[in-house]
Amino acid sequence: MKTRIIIIILLLLILGVLLTRNDERITNTLLNIINPIKQNYKSFTQEIEDKGHSYLFQQESIEKLAKENRILRKRLLEQTHYIKQVKDIYDVLPRLSKLPVKNIALTSTISYVKLNSFSQIMLTKPKGLSEKKIYGLMQNSVVAGIARLRNNQLYGYLTSDSKCRFSVFIGEEQAPGIAIGQEKNTMIVKFIPKWHKIKKGDKVVTSGLDNIFFAGLPVGVVTKVDTQSAYKVAYIKTYADIFHPKVFFLIQDARATLTEGFDRSVTKFNAPCPKLLIPEEMNLTAESNISIHETDTSLESNQTMPTVSSIPSRIDQTQEEVVLPETPEEHTVVESPKPKHVTRKQRRKKAVSQSLDLF
Repeated sequence: MKTRIIIIILLLLILGVLLTRNDERITNTLLNIINPIKQNYKSFTQEIEDKGHSYLFQQESIEKLAKENRILRKRLLEQTHYIKQVKDIYDVLPRLSKLPVKNIALTSTISYVKLNSFSQIMLTKPKGLSEKKIYGLMQNSVVAGIARLRNNQLYGYLTSDSKCRFSVFIGEEQAPGIAIGQEKNTMIVKFIPKWHKIKKGDKVVTSGLDNIFFAGLPVGVVTKVDTQSAYKVAYIKTYADIFHPKVFFLIQDARATLTEGFDRSVTKFNAPCPKLLIPEEMNLTAESNISIHETDTSLESNQTMPTVSSIPSRIDQTQEEVVLPETPEEHTVVESPKPKHVTRKQRRKKAVSQSLDLF
C-alpha cells in the first residue's frame, strides 16, 4: 500500500516538473491524451441529461397527445353521424314534394326507449307541439306509427306497438275500423261492421277522420278475416319497416283545410265572369231590350201593362259606377173605336170577360 502511494507521488512530481519546463512536445502529447477523454465525458453527460429530460416530461406529452386524440375522435364521430343524417334526409326529401309541406315536420330517431323493445323510440322534437295531441308518423309515403309529447320528450309508437291506434278504411267498400298494433309487421283492425264484405288481399288505408293522418295513406294488406259476436276482425301486414327507424314525417295538422272557415257572405271567387257577346248586326236598342206584355183585347183602350227589363241595354266591364241615361218612355195613344150598337148578349159577354181579367 505504501509502495503505491510513493509511486503515485513520484509520477506527479515528474509530471509537474515536465509541465513547468514549457516544452511544446510534452504539452502537445498531454493535450492529445486529455482532449479525447474530455470530449467523451461531455458527450456521455449530455446523453444522460437528455434521457433524464425525456423521462421526466414523458407523462406530460402522453397526456397532451391523449387529449388531442379524444378531441379528434369526438369530431370524427360527430362528422360520421352528421353525414349519416344528411344521407337519410336526402333519401326522403324527394317524397316530401308530394305532401303538404306546411303541415309536416321532419323528425329523426334518437334511440330506443327500451333495449329489449323495437316498437317504442325517442324522436327529435320539432317546435310547436302539444302534449294533448296525437301526431302521425310516416315512413316515406306509408304509415309508420304515432307520436306523443310527454315530459317535454317526443315518444314514437310504431305500428308493432299496442299503443299505436288510428282509424282506417278497408277494401273497395271502405269498411271502417280501428287499427291496433300487435307484433312485428302485424296489426289488427277491430270494430268492422258485420255487413261489410272484406277478404284477404284487400288494401287498408287511413280514413283521416281521427285528425291523426291524412286520408288515403297506405297502411297494409289484409291477411286474415275473423267474425266475432258483434263485429268482424281483420289481420293486416303493414308496409312500414319498423326495424330501420331513421327519419320520419311528423304530421302536425291533418285537418281538411279546403272548406275550413267558409262563409258565403264574405267569400269572393276569383273566377272571371262570363262575357256577354251581342252581335252588332242585331242593332239592339232600348226598345228591343224591353219585353212588352201584350194587353188583352178585352181591356179598355187606355190601360197599359208595366215593362220589365230582362237584359241591360248597356254592358261595360272596364268602367265602374257608370250612370246610364234614361230612355224616354213613349206613350202610344190608341184611338178609341166608334161606338157601335151593343146588344144585350154582347153586354153580358163583356161583363163576364172584365170580371175574369180583374181576377
